[in-house]
Amino acid sequence: MAATPETVHWRGVHHLALITSDMDATVRFWHGVLDARLVATLAVPAFKHYFFEIGAGSTIAFFEYTDQELDSFAKPAGVPYAKAAQFDHLSLHLPDEDALVRMRDRLKAHGCEVTDVIDHGFLRSIYFSDPNGIALEASWWTLDATGRPADHTDERLFADPDPVPAVRELRDTGRLAHTVSTRLVDGVIEDLRREGITLDR
Repeated sequence: MAATPETVHWRGVHHLALITSDMDATVRFWHGVLDARLVATLAVPAFKHYFFEIGAGSTIAFFEYTDQELDSFAKPAGVPYAKAAQFDHLSLHLPDEDALVRMRDRLKAHGCEVTDVIDHGFLRSIYFSDPNGIALEASWWTLDATGRPADHTDERLFADPDPVPAVRELRDTGRLAHTVSTRLVDGVIEDLRREGITLDR
């Protein structure tokens, strides 16, 4: 089927979803060291999901799974590794609900499986996959957490009822008590946890 004549109005990456085994250290590094402001948090019994602003409308988000041990690894940039598992999914940014529904319908018209619109509170999304099996999402901010001062007490955006200590510090004092430092690796480290290695000091 040929591309439909209607143009898709992409707005970049809504969020790139990665995986962390230590959300507190992740907040201290991404918010405290990299100055990618923490703008929203979600939590359900199975995971925490925190969002860091990297540009207007765009975030890097992390999952921390509950009671789930995952192999962790480290590798230098540009070095291929078959077990690279830090990536969860890529969410592309759309401007509004209408664009999201049109994208869902477009995917269906091309014979692609896609979910119905899922309401996450401050964002709404659809989920689908690319031919490589990469998990994809299209999202729009119903309440845009980016491009404005963060209010860490706003429960519409900071919805984790039991946030990590770094988020409690931001909520209570507006700043982090400390950050973390990291180190480079010169080769693939297959399982950080098993090897007893931490990249933050």
